[in-house]
Amino acid sequence: MKTNLRFLPVLTLVLFSLLQGCQKNDDDPEPNTDTELVTHSDDQTLLSGEMEAITNDVNIPLEASYTGTNQDSLVCSASLVYDTVGSVKKITITYDGSDCGGFHSRTGTVIISMPSTVHWKDVGAEITVTYVNVKVTRLSDKKSITINGSHKLTNVSGGLLLYLFIGQPSITHSITSTGMTITFDDGSQRQWQVSRQRVYTLTNGGTITITGTHQEGAQANIAEWGTDRYGVSFTSSITEPLIISGACHYRLISGQIKHQRKSSSATLSFGLNAQGVPVTCPAGSYYYKLIWTGPAGNSLTYIGPY
Repeated sequence: MKTNLRFLPVLTLVLFSLLQGCQKNDDDPEPNTDTELVTHSDDQTLLSGEMEAITNDVNIPLEASYTGTNQDSLVCSASLVYDTVGSVKKITITYDGSDCGGFHSRTGTVIISMPSTVHWKDVGAEITVTYVNVKVTRLSDKKSITINGSHKLTNVSGGLLLYLFIGQPSITHSITSTGMTITFDDGSQRQWQVSRQRVYTLTNGGTITITGTHQEGAQANIAEWGTDRYGVSFTSSITEPLIISGACHYRLISGQIKHQRKSSSATLSFGLNAQGVPVTCPAGSYYYKLIWTGPAGNSLTYIGPY
């Protein structure tokens, strides 16, 4: 079963090198609007990618508690402590700051807790995941964010991920939070709300499909919303599901996110080649395309690797 459980940590949303090199459009009538939105897009990408990765880490001890096997070594650069005594069961993940796969390093603690009467494999089972000074540093450019707060992780469908290997067609989890506190590397601090769904299948060697589930008025599929580091309200919607596929070595192969901020927006499309055309499992990098649209209809397009 240990071999099968390696499916869990490798299905990780890794978008840590996006949005580098974008340049200011000199014709922009609102100075800094484009660069601020590009920075926000990168902030959101880093936060959502890390929450996805840490959720994969959380799944490992939850699954191990049912299989009776030790999966601690599958949580990158971290130690695990189990506390099953009392009315609340807890699992504590402590990150040690080591280089994790060449992409990032983490310090801080994640605490998984649930009432002792809750069984994670049951339909609707809910646990609390609490972040305590979890600082993530992206190794490519040393950009960092620090996360505090908690979110609910709900087993919408019921079942364990290991059940995919014995016939269950899919497993659905949801992630919701009314206030995650993010401290950016410029010292600014904001609260963001989160509403995401993850559907796991064994399609193409293992797939996670990620969507946003919040709606405000006519705007649907919102995954995160709140105030960005510049104090401006925003929403980030997954307009096309984000797909991570085992057939392409567990890389992000497609999907689209729209960041809406004030009177401007930015759309990021994934799974492209250097010319901005969709491609299947390239030998080298995938590329994303960012299209920024300003209030006067002016725009900026940038294509970069991830």
